Amino acid sequence: MADLQDELHATTEVGELDRPDVVADVEAEAEFEPDVLEDEQGLAVDAGPEGDAAEDPLVRAHALLAAHPVADGYSGLPWALRHLPWYDLELGESTIDTDVPRLREGHVGALFWSLHLPDGLVGERAVGATLEQLDLVRTVVEAHPEGLRMAHSAAQVTDARNCGRVAVLLGPAGAAALDDSLGILRALHSLGLRVLTLSGASWAGENGLTRFGEEVVRETNRIGVLVDLSGASDATVSRALTISKSPVVFTRSAARALRLHPANLPDDVLVELGMTKGLCLVPLTAEQTGPSVRDVADHLDHVRALAGPECVGLSGTYDSGAAHPQDLSDASGYPRLIAELLGRGWSESDLALLTWGNVQRVLRTADFTARAARNRREPSTAKIAEMDG
Repeated sequence: MADLQDELHATTEVGELDRPDVVADVEAEAEFEPDVLEDEQGLAVDAGPEGDAAEDPLVRAHALLAAHPVADGYSGLPWALRHLPWYDLELGESTIDTDVPRLREGHVGALFWSLHLPDGLVGERAVGATLEQLDLVRTVVEAHPEGLRMAHSAAQVTDARNCGRVAVLLGPAGAAALDDSLGILRALHSLGLRVLTLSGASWAGENGLTRFGEEVVRETNRIGVLVDLSGASDATVSRALTISKSPVVFTRSAARALRLHPANLPDDVLVELGMTKGLCLVPLTAEQTGPSVRDVADHLDHVRALAGPECVGLSGTYDSGAAHPQDLSDASGYPRLIAELLGRGWSESDLALLTWGNVQRVLRTADFTARAARNRREPSTAKIAEMDG
């Protein structure tokens, strides 16, 4: 993994800095002056008539998010839209937590749309329901071209942002969507799937990954699908962290030391996640993080302290049926959270990683790891009956 990371950094330095999307990212990392801010195109804008306005944490939060928007790690919107007879996300939709006006108000630049299914759907029914949700996402994005754009890579995410659109990425999908078939995994990836959750399958249970489960992880690495370990058993988490050559993600996990919840992570896992350069996306839910913005910030502080600033991100978890902290009830609330973190002394560079940079890093690393793996490994034809029977 270290060799791959070294090669990745070298490739970025030599081959990508001439591309407009990377130049935009590099320019966006410049620090803000106290009285002169920059917009997304790098043009100077007035911070306001009074210099003190720039010191207001909320003003600073909006300015920072204009340059480093939020890459939100989890949205339940696809399943929520199934129950609406009509909707217009560009005009605004009060019956759900997410629409284009609120995404813009919250400075959301990218959003992972979950393909998770209700409990109980397995086999062919799970595969069919996942494909129906995937088709729904594509239909919704095509119907809202002024606000949304599909993206399948870090470069496409950046392109969407530079065009003023919110990038929509597919995933996570549940393990049940595979129906124990690696061919279905590859088919879903060809349709745009970027994240797979390793829980709820016979090959990723309380006892950890079976031989077939390990083959699933290797195949996700080979094709560039990120492994999501939120909700997985401790044994599955431990084994996946060991064998995955690509960074793993936890799409909805906070700190167990601050709030007992089965999907939250113990301190030792957070430390190991930092060592393997994975990513913990902290959910904005009252159940997992607490009822206030300060509670969410406490979890972000804790994860950053143990895993490092490169391994923490944000997961709105909107439209998933979960209750949210006060002042974070929908996608427009991110500036209030960033203002709280600024008040706690978070640097602008760490906040830029939190909101945008860390998700981009794991997407790029997964793609690079996949290109290297495909040179060494053919598509797996493993069968669960042969490996675990």
